[in-house]
Amino acid sequence: MAKKQTRKKPVKKRSNLISFVLLSVLAFVSAAFFYVLFLRPSTSFNAEEATLYIPTKKANKSFVKQLVRKHLKPVGYTTFMALSEWSGYWAAIKPGRYVIEKNASIFTIFRNLKGGRQTPVELTINKFRTKRELAKYVGGKLECAEADIYRFISNDDSIQPFGVKQETLMTLIIPNTYEIYWNSSPSDFMKRMTKESNSFWNDSRIDNAKLLGLSKEDVITLASIVEEETNNNKEKPTMASVYINRLNKGMPLGADPTIKYAVGDFSIKRVTFKHISSTASSPYNTYRNKGLPPGPICTPSISSIDAVLKAEKTDFLFFCANADFSGSHSFASTEDEHFENARKYRRALDSLRIH
Repeated sequence: MAKKQTRKKPVKKRSNLISFVLLSVLAFVSAAFFYVLFLRPSTSFNAEEATLYIPTKKANKSFVKQLVRKHLKPVGYTTFMALSEWSGYWAAIKPGRYVIEKNASIFTIFRNLKGGRQTPVELTINKFRTKRELAKYVGGKLECAEADIYRFISNDDSIQPFGVKQETLMTLIIPNTYEIYWNSSPSDFMKRMTKESNSFWNDSRIDNAKLLGLSKEDVITLASIVEEETNNNKEKPTMASVYINRLNKGMPLGADPTIKYAVGDFSIKRVTFKHISSTASSPYNTYRNKGLPPGPICTPSISSIDAVLKAEKTDFLFFCANADFSGSHSFASTEDEHFENARKYRRALDSLRIH
């Protein structure tokens, strides 16, 4: 009888299968290890986010270690330290403001800090009447202190590169909301405001200013007076026309807000002859001086600026607040009309004993 042949086992196929399984297990373990170290949630706080501030003068290993330790789980902190040592982070710490979301991974956190990927601060510029007010607000939002901002913008040499002087500095500040890095210097802040101002003054606005025979600084200065005169956006173009008509006729502007600015008291309810006389030597006294004052008396809103640039064509030379204290005004072309409107308003003030 013939011998029964035995089939050989597929050794090579079995070996390949074992290798595949081992490699798969190794890949899985590596992925799990990578996830545990780098991708799983590493934060230790319960809030939706935490903000890490690294001041310029404290951008050192000791400070950052303490800061990170407060916000990370032990494993995350250990991984962060290892990454920092391996990547040379300690030699190139970037100061700034970093917002970390709840459950962020150590990979995301480290990448942001190492790359200086800051979360910007929102600056909402509204109406500021003085450089001190501006410095106080900005100093409360950025790393640089109020005193640093004020010192910079009050120094002629510091602001000269921006093409302004002390009286016209505020013409660069266009009210709006801006994003800016927390560790921006006073110079960085002014560079940003200059950039935004240049962007604001597009061809259309520049052309409108030229048609009025006014410079950008003149427009802002006039708009600041309109801003202080009324909150009624609908009548701003009409009010602007009054001042433009007065300028064109060589008349004093006679603007009460400029007297309040010269006195240094915007709470004054009723400008009197005493206020006008006491500020007779001030260049901001628009009752005694013809033309525009040296600079703006506040940072006017965009609506006030555009109201000047698109002022109505009228023959009005006067206006007076309405006696109903509604915030609206009565406009007049003649002194007689104006005196009658003013008489009604004075009576209303007297009835309320406002002096």
